[in-house]
Amino acid sequence: MSRESSEADLPGEAPLPGELSEALFAELVAFRRDLHMHPELGNQEFRTTAAIKARLEAAGLEPRVLPSGTGLICDIGTWDHERPVLALRADIDALPIPDAKAGVPYRSTVPDRAHACGHDVHTTTVLGAGLVLAELHRQGLLPAPVRLLFQPAEEVLPGGAADAIAAGCLDGVGRIIAVHCDPRVDAGRIGLRHGAITSACDRLEVSLDGPGGHTARPHLTTDLVTAVARVAADVPALLARRIDARAGLALTWGRIEAGHACNVIPMHAELAGTVRCLELAAWRDAPDLVHAAIDEVATLHGAKSEINYVRGVPPVVNDPIVTELLAEAMTARRGVHAVEDTEQSLGGEDFSWYLEHVPGAMARLGVRTPGSNARLDLHRGDFDADEAAIKVGVELFTAAALLDGNRS
Repeated sequence: MSRESSEADLPGEAPLPGELSEALFAELVAFRRDLHMHPELGNQEFRTTAAIKARLEAAGLEPRVLPSGTGLICDIGTWDHERPVLALRADIDALPIPDAKAGVPYRSTVPDRAHACGHDVHTTTVLGAGLVLAELHRQGLLPAPVRLLFQPAEEVLPGGAADAIAAGCLDGVGRIIAVHCDPRVDAGRIGLRHGAITSACDRLEVSLDGPGGHTARPHLTTDLVTAVARVAADVPALLARRIDARAGLALTWGRIEAGHACNVIPMHAELAGTVRCLELAAWRDAPDLVHAAIDEVATLHGAKSEINYVRGVPPVVNDPIVTELLAEAMTARRGVHAVEDTEQSLGGEDFSWYLEHVPGAMARLGVRTPGSNARLDLHRGDFDADEAAIKVGVELFTAAALLDGNRS
């Protein structure tokens, strides 16, 4: 994705307006720390929503809370129903895990709740971009309207994006952009990728039933422990032979339960896991393939199967034009070396639902302190972000809005 040269590098190229002041950066860091100390789960983000709303209103904007009562949208500039709007999206919910960080003053104050995926950083960058763009609009320097979208419940399958779309958040939107924290990328840089940047992710729950019996006479009943073991081992192997390997479809179990006594063959067993897939077409075929494979193995071992296949999210497939917009925006702010290629992740992201309706792209926002040897990861209780990433995210969003608006 990085390029040897760019128009932004040419001599005499005027810098983009909208630099983030040190005073606003300090305020944004404090805002992020407040969110980090008060994490809220999906569809429960009432305090978070109120905090965002209050700051936008203080800037003279008119945010609108989504019908669910959490999350909000806010337009900057006037949408004339002809010129498409660029949307900046942030997710605002936290995770149901304890904050394991030590030695930081902004550690979560809520038991078993933590912003361990960086949504507090995402929220703060979009808020900061909105405040900068609002000031540019007052100065007559914002070329086209921009919509801020603070979405609830990203961590709740199938994701709060679907509810936000149903509430009209994409009305008038022509393109949408977002960032996601990446602890493998240094703060000061972003990672980009054309095409799929995340995986599809579905949830699978399987129940197996049989008459039960004595372990001395397994031939007289259904050996349900063996049956559930064969489903766990054989179904992923069957799927690997029934779909093109390039689709990257993978079924991985996270829970298996069967039995309570060593000499009793149980009547009930359960498995649960996730189905991940790199390609959109294969993801659409996945439920039928998975159902057929489970039924086949369970029937072979005399077990009755009940399958709950919960659709999650499709892959995030970055639009090439919008991806280039993000690359140009970051280059304009920090130069070509602030942009690097990134690999496709097997994680799921409900940003993908927006891309079923409008073109868009997601960037990886570097949050690792340069020179650090720490091996932090997302969805871990000790996850933290270098807060310099907030400034980078604001710079990226504001530059993208200005470049996009000048071309609309």
